[in-house]
Parts: sequence; structure tokens; C-alpha cells
Amino acid sequence: MRFHKIINDPVYGFITINDELIAQIIAHPFYQRLRRISQMALAHLVYPGAVHSRMHHSLGAYHLMQSALQELTNKGVEITKEEQQAAKIAILLHDIGHGPYSHALEHVLAEGMRHEDLSLLMMKELNRVFNGKLQMALDIFTNQYPKKFLHQLISGQVDVDRMDYLTRDSFFTGVNEGVIGYDRIIKMLTVHQGELMVEEKGIYSIEKFLVARRLMYWQVYLHKTVLCAEQMLKRVIKRAKSINAQCNEPLFSFMNNHGQEINLNEFCKIDDVDVMMAIKQWCNHEDKVLSILCNGILNRSLIKIKYFGEPIQDKLINEKKKNVAQQFDLSDDDTEWLVFSGEASSSTYNFENEKIKILFKNGEVKDITEVDNALINDNIKGLVKKYYICYPKD
Repeated sequence: MRFHKIINDPVYGFITINDELIAQIIAHPFYQRLRRISQMALAHLVYPGAVHSRMHHSLGAYHLMQSALQELTNKGVEITKEEQQAAKIAILLHDIGHGPYSHALEHVLAEGMRHEDLSLLMMKELNRVFNGKLQMALDIFTNQYPKKFLHQLISGQVDVDRMDYLTRDSFFTGVNEGVIGYDRIIKMLTVHQGELMVEEKGIYSIEKFLVARRLMYWQVYLHKTVLCAEQMLKRVIKRAKSINAQCNEPLFSFMNNHGQEINLNEFCKIDDVDVMMAIKQWCNHEDKVLSILCNGILNRSLIKIKYFGEPIQDKLINEKKKNVAQQFDLSDDDTEWLVFSGEASSSTYNFENEKIKILFKNGEVKDITEVDNALINDNIKGLVKKYYICYPKD
């Protein structure tokens, strides 16, 4: 009897698992920990519904990959069953290396390690566990496989990863500006000269996809309150490391790893729950800075943030530091943990990296920015920067 399982999903209805190896990978503890890693970190402090997990997202991306592979094979693109299985495994595991609170604590807990690097290490370990059956998935994930379009479906300007997180995040936040026509985009995908392209009929769907991504970044991912909360979270961990604050294991040992080689089994024991337990514990810590930051996150009593169109002047920063030092009776060094500035940036279309290519009926290929009356033009595709300053409320 053929293997067949279905998973209920609030976004797509049902997700089908029809491969026993994929079901075994999903059942592995490395993958199951994604249930305990939030997709959007502390965005729920602004959008209360944004409490979905990395597992939700990876399963959703897997579902869209199934649809895309089916559509391409229907159009005559040669994709073997082994390649389809490998591509689905690669997208299923593309975010497996995320640590607690996803991007918010990236480079903070595992210093100098991107989640993509950790994902690759974990995929290699799973390949060993499953006796080399994930090798093709690894080759696709690292863009070493000859059929480039399979990697483009996982990591590109129009990939199933982005399609799912925009669709899913807009659903759970209730922000309708992020809604995209993922089903139509998938129907418009094609392969030409070995590369993933979009048929001419899909131009408007792609333009809406890019605009939706821009709006989601500034309205959700880089919302000033979300940004402030996540900056506070980073400073909690950094401050705890600097004063060697005690907390639960294995988080404490991992925080004090000091550049040693990462133990994957220990890393996979750490999730959002461990960090929140530590935050609760540190709320009453004798270190005033750590206590202020932890209480702020736990009780949503966040420090103030202001966005500016120009870099923050030193005069304003120094003025805020002076006020905060007096308000909390802190030294100059300690004040810098509570008063800080930075910049946030996002681009609608990164034309310097892999481009979105449109295939016209006459065989001509153009970049999305080069089509007639292009919505994504020089005025909109560039990098947008905003500058911010954070400081405790008076």
C-alpha cells in the first residue's frame, strides 16, 4: 500500500506527505524542535496572532514545492522522482538551523554562524543518520546540482520559501497587504535554458508579490515596536553573557561556549522556552540593566523607539544617555545597553543578485524591471534605509 498522510494546515487546508523517507525526517528530533521555534520572534507583541512556528512555515514551503514541481512536470520539464523527493527534502529542511526566536537571536547565541550554515551542518548529520539518502537534497540546497532551477525554487527572488512566509505571516498577523497570488505565480513558473523563469502572463502577479514583500517588511518585520523588542532581546542575551548570569541548562553552557565547535545535539535542545525561562529568572537579577530589559520584554513594557530619515545625531544620543543615567542611577557603560541607535533597511527587488526573468511568447527573456511600463523600476527597486534611536521612556 502506498504511503500517504495528510496534515491539516490553516493556510492551505491540507498538506500531503506521500513519501516514507520524508515522514521519517519530519519525525526526527532535529525537525520536531521547529515546533518550539517561533517564526516571527517577538512580532506577537504587536500582532497577537503571530505565534506560528518554524514548523508551520517549513511544511507550508514543502506544500508549495510539491505544487511547483507538479506544475513544471506538467509543462514537460524533466524532473525525476528522485529529484522531486530531494527538492522537497531540501525545502523541508531549509530553516532547520534556526535557533530560539529565529532571526532575532541569529549571530547572538551561535556567534558568527548564520542559520543557513547550521542548517547545512544539520542536514549533513541527517544524511549520515539516513545512510546517505539526503545527498541529492544537500547538492540542491548548496546549488551544486546540475539542474539550477531546483535550487532557485528554494532560494531565489521568487522561491517557495518567500511565497509561504508572505502568505503565512500575512494570515497570522492579519496584515492583508502581504497577501500574494501564490497559486497563480506557481502556475506561471517555467524553465528555460535550465533556469527558473516566469511566463509573460505572470508579470502582474510578480509585481504584486514584490510590492507585498516591501509592505510586509516595513509594516511587520521592521515595524518599529517589533524592531525595538527584538533589539532588547539581543541585549538581554549579550548582557547575560557579559556578566555570566546563571540560567537553566543547556542554555547556560551554550551561552558560554566562547567560540568552541558547536555541538548539534546540545544546540537542538535549546528553543524559545529556554530563553523565556531565563528571561523570567533574570527579571529579579541584581544586575539592574538585565532586570530592566527582561521585565520590559516579559511585561511588554518596551523602551521607546523613534525612526528618522537621516542618521541619528550624536547630540541627541548623548542627551538621552545623560537623562537615562540619572533616571536609573547607571554608569556611562551601563547606559549604553539601554540607549542605542542603528539602522533598518529593506529593498523591494535586489537586482544585484539573481534576477527575476520573464519569458515572453516569442522566446525573448527580460528582467522584471525591463518590461514595458515596469512597476518595479529604478525608483522603487533600490535599498530603503531608516535610522532609529531607542531609549527608556521618561
